[in-house]
Amino acid sequence: MTPRPPLPPQGAYRDDNGRPVVLECVREAERRIAGSTNMEYLPMGGSVKVIDESLKLAYGEDSEFIKDKRIAAVQALSGTGACRLFADFQKRFLPDTQIYIPTPTWANHHNIWRDAHVPQRTFTYYHQESRGLDFSGLMDDIKNAPDGSFFWLHACAHNPTGVDPSEEQWREISYQFKVKKHFPFFDMAYQGFASGDPERDAKAIRVFLEDGHQIGCAQSYAKNMHGTLRTKSRMP
Repeated sequence: MTPRPPLPPQGAYRDDNGRPVVLECVREAERRIAGSTNMEYLPMGGSVKVIDESLKLAYGEDSEFIKDKRIAAVQALSGTGACRLFADFQKRFLPDTQIYIPTPTWANHHNIWRDAHVPQRTFTYYHQESRGLDFSGLMDDIKNAPDGSFFWLHACAHNPTGVDPSEEQWREISYQFKVKKHFPFFDMAYQGFASGDPERDAKAIRVFLEDGHQIGCAQSYAKNMHGTLRTKSRMP
């Protein structure tokens, strides 16, 4: 067995004896923090450095959206806090919209949007018999949803199934979103854990950006480090 297997129900690492495993990158971050003399409050929007580096991780080092300052981003209280900020944003500025959430999903996703008083619908995702993606059912639900609907999408390492669309399937999903004028909101809590490659795990987001979508994205580092909320717009 691997000495550092993840514990899927908790999204945590444990050794073969069930003890927590602290990654060396986390230990190094702790050492750097302990040696810092900067004890000032962060700005209300969070750490500018953290946000800037997060944007590069999600959108790519050479992203035109970053260079053109077309992304609004704030640091939040991990992934749940970032998702809640977006839910509140949706309720305040688009009060007549609803959110489509995959079946199944992490249980707290429903709580976040419920507490923000945003109506919820579900869409097909997992195929129990094949233990894989129900792609035809997913596409049917996307097509049948009212134009301009909001969809919650797991960018990679779908929680709790671990089943993700292929790149080709993501491109088909993106195309249908364009046809229906849907808004994609990505929850990216496991970047780097699905394939072992953070760049590859961000492919779904980048496919949608390449296709000209406006998107929302909550990026959590609770497994690989905290949370940011970002939205990409057409104008600076």
